[in-house]
Amino acid sequence: MVNTTLPNDSRREDGLHEEHASSSEYNEKNNTPSVVVGEGQTEGLAKVEAVQRVWGPKSRIAFWVGIALISYVYSLDGETTYTYQTYATSSFNQHSLLGAIATAQAIILACMKPVAAKIADTFGRAEAFTFLVFFYCLGYILLASCTNINEYAAGGIIYYVGYSCLEILIQIIIGDVTNLRWRSLLSSLYSLPFLVNWAVASNISADVLAQSGWRWGYGMFAIIVPAAVAPITITLYWAQHRAKKLGVVATNINDATGEVDAPRIISNQPFLMKFWNFLIDMDALGLLIFAAGWACLLVPLTLVNGAYTTWNSPSIIAMLVCGGVILIGFIPYETYVARIPVFPLAFFRNQTILFPAFIGFFDFVSFYLQYTYQYSFIFVTKDWSTVDQNYFAYTQTLSLTVFGILTGFVQAYTRRTKWLLTIGLCIRLLGVGLMIKSKGAHGSTGFLVICQVLQGLGGGIAACSSQLLAQGSVRHQDLGTATAFVLLWAAIGNAVGSALAAAIWRDYMPKQLSQNLNGLLNSTEIDSIYASITTAVTYRSDEAVYNGIITSYDYTMKILLIVATAIAVIPVILSLFVKNMYLSDKHNDVEDVDANGAPVDVEKA
Repeated sequence: MVNTTLPNDSRREDGLHEEHASSSEYNEKNNTPSVVVGEGQTEGLAKVEAVQRVWGPKSRIAFWVGIALISYVYSLDGETTYTYQTYATSSFNQHSLLGAIATAQAIILACMKPVAAKIADTFGRAEAFTFLVFFYCLGYILLASCTNINEYAAGGIIYYVGYSCLEILIQIIIGDVTNLRWRSLLSSLYSLPFLVNWAVASNISADVLAQSGWRWGYGMFAIIVPAAVAPITITLYWAQHRAKKLGVVATNINDATGEVDAPRIISNQPFLMKFWNFLIDMDALGLLIFAAGWACLLVPLTLVNGAYTTWNSPSIIAMLVCGGVILIGFIPYETYVARIPVFPLAFFRNQTILFPAFIGFFDFVSFYLQYTYQYSFIFVTKDWSTVDQNYFAYTQTLSLTVFGILTGFVQAYTRRTKWLLTIGLCIRLLGVGLMIKSKGAHGSTGFLVICQVLQGLGGGIAACSSQLLAQGSVRHQDLGTATAFVLLWAAIGNAVGSALAAAIWRDYMPKQLSQNLNGLLNSTEIDSIYASITTAVTYRSDEAVYNGIITSYDYTMKILLIVATAIAVIPVILSLFVKNMYLSDKHNDVEDVDANGAPVDVEKA
């Protein structure tokens, strides 16, 4: 429970907010209001509320400039490094393992969401940014220096630890400082740099590949990312130090008596005790069980029917059985053993949190079914320049960004979002379905682009709406956990979609190539085409062989799209059952407080 009252004339010129506090809640020495922390509230959240009370205009400007800088680098990273994956895996003659690597990365992306949220809640937002920079840089250094596919996969997984943390931290920190009405708009504006990088990144990645190679494409971000994250991290550390210096302290309200207890000094705990409590709070064992279960279940799907093993292999059968058993066992563990479950049981009873999470899951399964090998498909079947290929690859992102921002304005004006969510998912379904026709290797460029735009339009609307509904359904102190819950299931959808795509690709593509190139090439040459897209395009001068390659790619991609379309129907149905929440000026739909924790007039909100 959050409670603030204020003495008369408690204004300060250093940027402290006006607020009320009883004499027991007020630091007389510094004439500074206290942060009042309800039972169960964490030190990280207490720091956030303290920080907002010592920020002046310059601090706020520095904060939003830091957000803008991170958003630009995050966008540049996502729009350039994606194109290097196909070149990197092909350089090791392991292009078919792209799906397996993507699956492993997606599992890490999912399981790091609760960890990042818990780090931010337990230690603070600034400390969480420091954590992510370390793994971000280490991962990219390993990617840039790898000598084989195993080292490349390891570097990608470590990098995804930092990437996952950055993704959720930005959403949490924007959620900290915004109300329901404007949150989606500000979250969407975080993607604004995609409008610039859509054109810039294509030229950058093309130049890097032509002049320096894919290794430098990864390596340069080990320098860029720390520089980009530094401003917001320094701003947050400074504000936390200032809050402590001014005496803006956390106090604990006893929910039973309503009285203020002694100050809650978490920071003075020994580090090992604090770390142990952190492991319990984030349910480290539960996360390991959850990750192991999905890994055992999904990774085999990406390896079968290739050079590694087949469906009837004892190791594949054992992994699939173990994965299923582990995930089934995860349920009673979370219910009866875990002190603080990864997935709070209350979330499963709240359909406005549960359904957006499942919408994200199925939407991402559908998306990654057709996205995992999309760049490879275009690279082989379309004789486009690298720049044009990149333009096409990012068309959907561009569309998603534009319509996500427009959706934010519509939400702020109408103060509703349920039916926007349903409409967006229907448009997204249309875009995926039309791709079955347009994805033909001889399809027109215009039709291909229209399908990408439609998917981005629907995806932008849906993404803004689903996360907002989930965040609005919980108290401020649960915002990080709720955000992690929704993004975790989306990332698991990513893993499932990537795994299914890899399984279909590894099952159909070798058979199609053997069937369509039989009598034209020997088995060794066919295997080299399957293993590397750069080898496949060398046969463009041989019309008969190249037509066989195109036919194989075309058939396999259509299978992926049919499955993706069928799954895209499920989110539309789920969207009909979410709450038609009113987007007020409150921080959430549960508490009658604003983003700073101060009471608001419910009638005016």
